[in-house]
Amino acid sequence: MTWRVVSLGDLCSLITKGTTPTTLGYEFVDEGVAFLRVQNVDNGTVNFQKDTLFIDNQTHHALRRSQIEPGDVLVSIAGTIGRSAVVPANAPPLNCNQALAILRPTNQILRPFLQHWLNSENAKAQIRGASVTGTISNLSLTQIGNLNIDLPPLPEQKRIAQILDAADTLRVKRRAALAQVEELTQAIFLEMFGDPATNPMGWPLKSLGDILEIPLRNGLSPSHSGTVVAKVLTLSAVTRGEFDPEAVKTSTFAATPPPDQAVCRSDLLICRGNGNINMVGLGRFAPTDMPDTTFPDTIIAARVKTSLVVPAFLELLWNSVAVRTQIESLARTTNGTFKVNQTMLEGIRFVLPPLSSQQKFGRRVAAAKKLKAAHRRSLAELDALFAALQHRAFRGEL
Repeated sequence: MTWRVVSLGDLCSLITKGTTPTTLGYEFVDEGVAFLRVQNVDNGTVNFQKDTLFIDNQTHHALRRSQIEPGDVLVSIAGTIGRSAVVPANAPPLNCNQALAILRPTNQILRPFLQHWLNSENAKAQIRGASVTGTISNLSLTQIGNLNIDLPPLPEQKRIAQILDAADTLRVKRRAALAQVEELTQAIFLEMFGDPATNPMGWPLKSLGDILEIPLRNGLSPSHSGTVVAKVLTLSAVTRGEFDPEAVKTSTFAATPPPDQAVCRSDLLICRGNGNINMVGLGRFAPTDMPDTTFPDTIIAARVKTSLVVPAFLELLWNSVAVRTQIESLARTTNGTFKVNQTMLEGIRFVLPPLSSQQKFGRRVAAAKKLKAAHRRSLAELDALFAALQHRAFRGEL
C-alpha cells in the first residue's frame, strides 16, 4: 500500500514554542500554572508534578503563544532534542520555555500515531539531519514543520498505534518493576538498621579512618610525555547510580602503575572533585578486582577492613543523606569545582552495626541485584521487540 508523504507543518494547526519569563520581566512563583522544561517530557509522558517551575496567571496570560492545551504534542527542540509526549486530557493549564515545541495536530493525524512516529528511526534520522550542533543541539520551528511523514489512512493509523501502544505498555510495566527493585535495597536497609541520620537503634559510630586497611590513596595523574599505556577508570565509573566497569579508557603514564593503585573490590572509590556538588564524594565499590586497571587523580581510594565492614552495606550508607550532608558541608570550591581531600574524608562518621547484620544485608542486596539483572535483560528484549515492530509499522509491513 502506498502512503502519501505529508510535512508535519501541514498536519498541525499550530507549531510554536515558549520563552523564559524572566527575559520579559516576569518571575517564577511558588505555585500557580506549571511551567514545563525538557526534563518534564520523558519516556513518552508529560510530567507536570515533578521538577516543575510555576508562573502566575498574569504571566500565563502574557505568554499566550505558549499556552498548552490537552492533546497538544510536545517535542524537545533544544538540549536533548527529540523527546516527545502527548499532553493528557486531564492536564491543568500549562506553559513552557523555548526548549519545547508545541504541536497542535489537525484531524488528519491521530495523536498516538504521531507520538510513535516522532520516536521512530525515520523521524530521528530527519531530526539528526536538521539539528544544529553548537553549544547545544537545537531545532527551529521551521525544521520541525518540514519533517516528512509517510501518512496512512486514519483506520491504519489507529491500528498501528494500538499495536505499538500494547507493546509499549509491556515496557512501561517492566520499567516500573525495575524501579521497585531499585528501591528495594533502600527499604531493606531502613528496615534492618533504621535511618542512619537519626540512628534510632543506637548503633556505635565510627569514622572512615577507623575502618581503613591502609591509608587513603589519591589516584594517578596521567603524563602527556609518558610512554606507558595503561587502562584507567573514568570518573563516571563512580558517579552513576552504580559502579560501571565499562567506564574505562587508556592513558599514558611516566611509569607502570604499581599494584596497590589497581582497582580492588575492597576499595571504596570516591569522587574527589566535580563541578556538581551532588557528585563530589560519591563512592562505589567495584564488584570484582580489576588488576589491569588503575584509577585517576579525580578519585580517592579507601581500602576498608572487610573484617569490620561489608562493602554493600558501606556503599549504601556512604551515599545516604546522613553521609552526604557531612561531605557537602566540608567540600571546598576552586574555580567552580567542588573538592574533598583525604583529611576531610577520614573524619566522616557513620553508624556501624555488627558484621553479622551487615553480612545478612549483603546477602539480601545480592539477591536484589540478581532480580534487577533479570528485569534488565527482560527490558532489553522488550526494547528490541518494540524497535522491530516500530520499524515494520512505519514501513507499512505490519
